[in-house]
Amino acid sequence: MNMYCDLHTHSAYSDGTYMPAEIIAEAEKIGLAAVALTDHNTVAGLPQFFRAAQGKSVEAVGGVELSTDYGEVELHIVGLFIKEEHFGAINALVAELDKRKEESNVKLCAALQKAGYDVHLDEIKKKTPKGHINRAHIASELMEKGYVNSINEAFSYLLSKTGGFYEQPRRLDAFETIALLKKIGCVSVLAHPFQELDETALRGFLEKAVPCGLHGMETEYAKYDEKTVKKAKEIAREFGIKESGGSDFHGERRLETALGVGQGNLRVPKAFLEALREEIK
Repeated sequence: MNMYCDLHTHSAYSDGTYMPAEIIAEAEKIGLAAVALTDHNTVAGLPQFFRAAQGKSVEAVGGVELSTDYGEVELHIVGLFIKEEHFGAINALVAELDKRKEESNVKLCAALQKAGYDVHLDEIKKKTPKGHINRAHIASELMEKGYVNSINEAFSYLLSKTGGFYEQPRRLDAFETIALLKKIGCVSVLAHPFQELDETALRGFLEKAVPCGLHGMETEYAKYDEKTVKKAKEIAREFGIKESGGSDFHGERRLETALGVGQGNLRVPKAFLEALREEIK
């Protein structure tokens, strides 16, 4: 019996490299019970994802990862159990966000060009016909053209918030996003909490987010060590919210992170999925 799942993955419809059907195929190959597609700020890949899972042993869980603002901090809220009937509400939520992101991409590429980097947004879009362009795609372009040796180097040097080229677009409000997901009948999960927040800040956020309808947070994540997992579980119990987890799989864009197992030590129990599912019954 398949006992594990992966509730955080990305396809070529955002900044991953696998098509949704390929994620289903890989999940079935490695024996996952379920896999969620949680592309950044889009549900465009979900129809293919659902079709690909028909007749397969792996359950396809519809999802999305929404970029939100919590004061000066960017937090990612994962929505799970998204069905076709929810697409309209999600699309309406991210329409303005897409506009702001496009404006940010145009300004970023223009600033890089002015500094001598041969990076053109139109060229990047041709290489990513299915996806929403973000800094990861621009980082890949910089690497392909030899300006940096890795995507991480691009983010650390040229594409950071303090690098002088990137102007951060205004995002969705975290609490309004959580409330909307609850209203339309989806489950909301705080993604990789310790990536953006320390323990004190996380507790401060949860004090406000749980009353808004936050259902859970990722306690199992590809980059977490045993100590971090233990602390995340303690805090989830403290606030009475469900546990979730995932690899944050991006395909070839993050070769060190594999579907289902993250960087080798990730195991997300299927019980997490079932407990989260109870939140919508």
